[in-house]
Amino acid sequence: MVWFNYSATKSHFYVYCHTILLLFLVFSLAPLPLVVVELTGWFNQYKIQPKVKYSFSDMFRCYKDVMKLFILVVGTLQIVSYPSIQMIGIRSGLPLPSCLEIVSQIVVYFLIEDYFNYWIHRLLHCKWGYEKIHRIHHEYTSPIGYASPYAHWAEILILGIPTFLGPVITPGHILTYWLWIALRQIEAIETHSGYDFPWTLTKWIPFYGGAEYHDYHHHVGGQSQSNFASVFTYCDYIYGTDKGYRIYKKLLHHQQVNDILN
Repeated sequence: MVWFNYSATKSHFYVYCHTILLLFLVFSLAPLPLVVVELTGWFNQYKIQPKVKYSFSDMFRCYKDVMKLFILVVGTLQIVSYPSIQMIGIRSGLPLPSCLEIVSQIVVYFLIEDYFNYWIHRLLHCKWGYEKIHRIHHEYTSPIGYASPYAHWAEILILGIPTFLGPVITPGHILTYWLWIALRQIEAIETHSGYDFPWTLTKWIPFYGGAEYHDYHHHVGGQSQSNFASVFTYCDYIYGTDKGYRIYKKLLHHQQVNDILN
């Protein structure tokens, strides 16, 4: 009833434009707890690269750069893409989707996005792709939450394709679409957090990569041919692009055992 009262008198385009506000709020607010954690040092024991410290000015500068791209690229892209939203049939009226419909579609969206993002990300690590486009994202060798969408404008456009593929293949309600967009961005912020918190709920998700997994990719930098996955790890395992990471984990484990014994 609340949704009907709000959306009934609004055009479909007006309702869709709320996507821009949603993304702005996610980009601005979701990383804030990580800013507090970084500045206070409360959870330094969980920081993946403890030698790297970011000041408030460092993180605010990153946020300003992200917002510039948000205004020029992300916001514009959302408006321009509206005809495609109409074409694929994403609806905004009643009936509202059931919980089963929402969950099943978002699972499909994550699987589709993850697979195609893997190959695009891997392609961006070829010599031309990295030097011309992807190196900007890797300026943060120790990721922070606000650096999740920090990238070349072309990369934002390119990686928007796999994000949109799921809704294209299995279109649903605009509420499902918004939840998908929000969850995908929050997940990306988590994997760029720089902290491996043991209580993170995503640790219970099978084949989920997480912050520690993706942090290795950033730490190695431009030479990295490992851990291309955006969400899950199965593509890296199947195609052998996690070998360097697995060797690193074994060496790290042996070192920790030796430190304990000595």
